[in-house]
Amino acid sequence: MNSTSTELVENVDVGLERDIFLRTLIRELSGTLQDVVGLEEASGFISVVGQNMGNQINTSYKKALNLSNLSREQVIEVLINLKKRIQGDFYVLEQTKDKIVFGNRVCPFAEKVHNRPAMCMMTSNVFGSVVADNLGYAKVELQKTIAKGDSGCTVVVYLQPNEEAEDAVGREYFRGMETV
Repeated sequence: MNSTSTELVENVDVGLERDIFLRTLIRELSGTLQDVVGLEEASGFISVVGQNMGNQINTSYKKALNLSNLSREQVIEVLINLKKRIQGDFYVLEQTKDKIVFGNRVCPFAEKVHNRPAMCMMTSNVFGSVVADNLGYAKVELQKTIAKGDSGCTVVVYLQPNEEAEDAVGREYFRGMETV
C-alpha cells in the first residue's frame, strides 16, 4: 500500500474508535443472545458477567478507600461514581430506610442500548452485587430503562426483603451469591 492510500484510510472518518467498537461489540453480543436464546436467557448470561464485574468493582473501591465494608452512604456514592466514570448520569431520586431509587439520564452504552434490554442486567448485577456485599441484601427492579425506549432509567434497590420488595419484579442478591 503506498503512502497516499494509507493517508487516505487514516484520515477517513468511519466513526470507529475503541469505545464505540466495544459498545457495539456488547450490543451485538447481547442482540445475538436475545435472538438465539430469548431475552430471559440472554439476561441470565449477561447477569453472570455483571455479577463478576460488580464483585471486581466493589473490591476495587473498598481497596482504594481502605475499607473492608462500605456504609449505606458510601454504597450510594460508589454506585453513582462508577456510573459517572463510565459516562452514565445516575442520581438518587428517593431514599427510605427500605429502598434507594436511582434515576438516570444517560446510559453508559449510549445509543447502543436501544432495543437491548438484556444489557441492563449489567446495572442490575453491579448494583445488586455491591449493595448485597456491603449491606447484606438487595433486590433490584428496573422500572424504566432507556433500552426499552424510556427517556431515562428508574432503578429501585430494595434493602430489605419486605412485602414491597417481594411484590417488585426484579432480581434478588444476597451477600456472597445472586439468585433470580
